Amino acid sequence: MTEIKYAKSPLLNMSSITLFYDDAATKLDLERAQISFIKKELEATKDLILLQELNVLHYYIPVKREALTGDASEKLRRIGNRILGQLNAMRLTEVVINSEVPDGAYSLLVAEGMALGNYQFLKYFKNKTAKKNSFSRVHIHDAKVKPTDVAELNHVVGATLLARTLINEPHSYLTATQFAKEMQKAGKEAGFNVKVMNKKEIETKKMGGLLAVNMGSLEPPTFTVMEYRHDKPKNKKPIVLVGKGVVFDTGGLSLKPTPGSMDEMKCDMSGGAAVVGAMHAIAANQLPVHVIGIVPATDNRPGMNAVCPQDIITISDGTTVEVLNTDAEGRLILADALVWAKQYKPELCIDLATLTGAAIRAIGTYASAVMGTAEQQVMDALMESGVNVWERTIQFPMWPEYGDEMKSDIADLKNLGGAYAGHISAGKFLEHFTDYPWIHIDIAGPAYSNSASDYRTKGGVGVGVRLLYDFIKRRYSN
Repeated sequence: MTEIKYAKSPLLNMSSITLFYDDAATKLDLERAQISFIKKELEATKDLILLQELNVLHYYIPVKREALTGDASEKLRRIGNRILGQLNAMRLTEVVINSEVPDGAYSLLVAEGMALGNYQFLKYFKNKTAKKNSFSRVHIHDAKVKPTDVAELNHVVGATLLARTLINEPHSYLTATQFAKEMQKAGKEAGFNVKVMNKKEIETKKMGGLLAVNMGSLEPPTFTVMEYRHDKPKNKKPIVLVGKGVVFDTGGLSLKPTPGSMDEMKCDMSGGAAVVGAMHAIAANQLPVHVIGIVPATDNRPGMNAVCPQDIITISDGTTVEVLNTDAEGRLILADALVWAKQYKPELCIDLATLTGAAIRAIGTYASAVMGTAEQQVMDALMESGVNVWERTIQFPMWPEYGDEMKSDIADLKNLGGAYAGHISAGKFLEHFTDYPWIHIDIAGPAYSNSASDYRTKGGVGVGVRLLYDFIKRRYSN
């Protein structure tokens, strides 16, 4: 992981990044010729200006005198990632960020883009050292930034990269049992409690959705409950985070068609990874909140005594479900988790899942689909956080007609809706198992990428960690 360090004193003779107002170039401590060059670059509307002295690079980032919007924040992250690419290309190891701007957020955003973009998953390479990026450290020398700001950013970035690594791990390593162990490890690192239920306990709790999906697997399921409670939490009732933990999804007997449809299915636990990452960031930064994370985990395979289309299963609250498609399995394991959440009488429950291809067809890979029963101002706050961290969300309606599509002729519900708007009918299925304010986030689109996109590296993206952290922090900030 790239280390972000607080620099109390100036760091000389090191490659640097300087943020300045675009109308104040003449105030930079530079020679007349250098200032003249910067002015010409500004006239050409350059957003990144480079002055090079041998193997030392000095970058200048002009910013405008206006409120820092979500778009502007994202631009700074992306510029940080561009600089990172050049530093790695020259095999440089560190850089210092200086700022002439009276807001420390600018420096932190550039550092965030660099740290997120420098992530690599090299565990299974024989020649790890040769492939490893040279860059390893970014210093922040900015009077407006406090050491606690830097520590907080390190924890949030680290939690996002934890989620990426969990997603990138193959199922040959990350079984449901191993996933639970990784959650226990995260709890020890960050300071939150973790309780793992094994298959016998899951059977005792009659979690029929999770057990049904697991019927085709040689590996047992797990049901993990994480809890972080600050000494003086500001919320009287907990926020509950629920993450889908399907560690590999073949589709079950409703086998996914080929080619390519199964190639990325190790990422079907991205919702669970996001919950682990969010719990890690919240606990490590000791936010004054009470938060519970729930991750039901299993793989979904067509072997053994796999659940069959038209089978009827019973969720832990007694609801019967006609299984018409075994590839609509995520909602089945989430149902048991949402029922389990009822005992906490949560102030708010948020679930995250790579749930439907319909969400991708509706809005592509640039945002997540959200819906729910929480008050609109809460939904708006979540969407605002999505813009702040550039993990954008789009809200969809939850009209009763979508729920009608989930009614079965021979059971309480079926797990498959109509041919259209499947992400909404899936949400209506989940709604049945809630009796508290609730938001569903379908992250199927942005959770995993076959190519790098700026600081979002190839593979697991870690979507949801920064979104949840920002939302919860803002909700309970002073």
